[in-house]
Amino acid sequence: MYQALTIVHVLIALSIIGLVLLQQGRGAGAGAGFGGGSSGSLFGARGAASFLSRTTAILATLFFASSLLLAYLAGKADNKQADVMDVPAPVQAQPDLPPVASEPAPSQSDLPQEAPKADPDRSQ
Repeated sequence: MYQALTIVHVLIALSIIGLVLLQQGRGAGAGAGFGGGSSGSLFGARGAASFLSRTTAILATLFFASSLLLAYLAGKADNKQADVMDVPAPVQAQPDLPPVASEPAPSQSDLPQEAPKADPDRSQ
């Protein structure tokens, strides 16, 4: 239901965009007054403008209604989810191996290790 309503909502929005782009601006009627001659068109002299305006208003009302319905459904779906504090923490698995005794880390130096020098007083 929610996905279908979202698709209808997007199609209404695209239809509104198309209808607004098809409509002429306020100053476009001046050229028709001097012999533009749109009286023989499909909708009559003012028929196309009023038809597009009326259709845009109807689609805008449908868009508003579908927006409210989508918001209501989204709020209702959010209330169904469990609160984070209500869900118990997951149990962590204990390792099967016993802990290893820590050993001193080997020297990470790049320098070669120097051999201990013999003490000259003890060399007999």
